[in-house]
Amino acid sequence: MGAVIFRNALVLTMDDTHTVLPGTDVLIVDERIAEIGVGLTAPEGAQEIDATGGILMPGMVDTHRHMWQTAMRGYGADWTLTQYFVWYYLESGRHFRPEDIHAGNVLAAWEALDAGVTTTVDWSHGLQTTQHADAAADALGAVPGRFVLAYGNIQQGPWEWSAAPEFRDFVSRRITGNDLLGFQMAFDVTGDPTFPEKAAFEVARDLGVPVTTHAGVWGATNDDGIRLMHEHGFMTPQTVYVHAATLAPDSYHRIAATGGSVSVSTESEQSAGQGYPPTWALREHGIPVSLSMDTSVWWSGDLFSAMRTTLGADRSRMHMQAHERNETVTHVHLRAEQVVDWATRGGSRALGLDDRIGSVQTGKKADVVLLKNDASPVMFPILNPYGHVAFQAQRGDVHTVVVNGRIVKQDGRLVGFDAAKVRGDVERTVEHLIAVMGPEAWEKGMNPDVPETKVTDNPYTYTDWDAGSAQ
Repeated sequence: MGAVIFRNALVLTMDDTHTVLPGTDVLIVDERIAEIGVGLTAPEGAQEIDATGGILMPGMVDTHRHMWQTAMRGYGADWTLTQYFVWYYLESGRHFRPEDIHAGNVLAAWEALDAGVTTTVDWSHGLQTTQHADAAADALGAVPGRFVLAYGNIQQGPWEWSAAPEFRDFVSRRITGNDLLGFQMAFDVTGDPTFPEKAAFEVARDLGVPVTTHAGVWGATNDDGIRLMHEHGFMTPQTVYVHAATLAPDSYHRIAATGGSVSVSTESEQSAGQGYPPTWALREHGIPVSLSMDTSVWWSGDLFSAMRTTLGADRSRMHMQAHERNETVTHVHLRAEQVVDWATRGGSRALGLDDRIGSVQTGKKADVVLLKNDASPVMFPILNPYGHVAFQAQRGDVHTVVVNGRIVKQDGRLVGFDAAKVRGDVERTVEHLIAVMGPEAWEKGMNPDVPETKVTDNPYTYTDWDAGSAQ
């Protein structure tokens, strides 16, 4: 794999004390960060990257992305969560073939790397068969990123698909301990008092794999689900609760007491209606946070947008509550530095990978990102590096991405990305869906009805204003 050295970078280490190192070199040898310092001596043949004027930071970690849906990028831009559920769960999700799962995953995986997201959880709840699952795993293995396959199936109850012998066969065949492909089970708990999901949790416990679950989603999952998980002993430090936006304090206490973490998808929660992004409540209860983007069917596929909208949502709520009390906020609680931590170290902790990734430290796996764009007026001056990452930088400023010591993006261009092949596969998926649904249903699904809006009567509007002014 060789050696790579970044020269003269502003390094955001994201270590335990958030050390910032200006004018610093970072040497990578094979898979790991070998040395950090000023004026380092590089091994013969090392590839040198001039990081002057740039920010070197850990690769970002997305803990919840429905990668299989990426071939439908932007299709649901005007959906609510209800329309999403109807389309995928009840009507059209079953039309996805294994090759469609593969096409979406490949596109999503390259999209993540392009934006500096080096680790992505594929919340893959479209795995109707193990053939679909093999296609998902094949796709993740074909792209040089770090991924976690979160296995799910929205067309069956988790107590059904997790009990199938072919599921265990898939796990034994495909989940081999490869450092670049982790595994979770992905399913939701409805709060049914009979707790049918118990059987799936028992499978997860038997296999020794974590569970990721959409919790606190308005109209779908609630406090009863959290209570049932807790009472049956299935809440663990490895459990990732996605959204957690409509929970009562008791549920937050249970999550905090059992050491779990929450994946916040602010763009999703603000737009689709799972509930208000709960970062304020998570801070109050001491619950660890990671960030995620959810699905490109609606939203952007990068964590710059996630950081930006998360800061905006948290601060907006704080201001609104203060204004209701006729008060003014003079100091904000959530800082840019915190959301950069959530986008990097928060994700590595949530996935149990913090001993390997999430910070720029000697001995850790070399998953790093260089933000540098000498042609952009946005990338200078860099005065507050955390503020720059959270509010100023964008996907186009991602200069170099390294995963496991391998350069996967350099000089702003992905390495090994066959755009024509990926585009062709995605186009075939779209063509298939239009054909099986019919053009009319396809268009209707993309363009839901617009509710009627009544304009408020205006007491300052007069029908005879022009006549009166003429007198």
